[in-house]
Amino acid sequence: MRIGIVGSGKVGGALTRRFREIGHDVSVANRRGPESLRPLADQTGAIAATVGEVAEKSDVIVLAIPFRAVTEIPPQPFDGKIVVDANNYYAERDGEIEDIEDRAVSSSRWVADHFAGARVVKAFNNVSAPRVADGGRPRGEAGRIALPVAGDDTAAKQVIEGLVDELGFDPVDAGSLDASWRQQPGTPVYLTDLPVEKLRSGLKA
Repeated sequence: MRIGIVGSGKVGGALTRRFREIGHDVSVANRRGPESLRPLADQTGAIAATVGEVAEKSDVIVLAIPFRAVTEIPPQPFDGKIVVDANNYYAERDGEIEDIEDRAVSSSRWVADHFAGARVVKAFNNVSAPRVADGGRPRGEAGRIALPVAGDDTAAKQVIEGLVDELGFDPVDAGSLDASWRQQPGTPVYLTDLPVEKLRSGLKA
């Protein structure tokens, strides 16, 4: 699969490495440009690209950037693509966004409103970069961590659930984008490395 990563921080870098390790074609971009990504590209075999090139070349694009930076990305090149919102909203870092603060929308709905032509799925936001890098386990092995996947597009969600499984985690359907607040910071499933049944209980709690 052609996977794009927008963001080369801890989570973006870990996903770049892991997706390459399991055989996917990966391109990675950040706001500083392709030259800043040469070390990561050389280490992993990923392609250093611009954000526009990532959108053009990829079937799935993961956003792993500071939340407010979402609005700096032109949305049209992402139309029709599966866009994974791996971001978390922190008012103290990102500045208060009224609709999210008032709970008029979930943070992922806010992202989906920006990328109105894309198929937005929420995933990889509740797990730490070290767990992404080394926490995967074979299917059925004891101690396998479960990750929630939320979205409105069933087919897109299934694609991401498949990638979660390939990375060595148990995917759990976490409902719609409007329900994705249940996997955000401050909830029982955030950075807790839970197995399937405990994750499901945590989502309900």
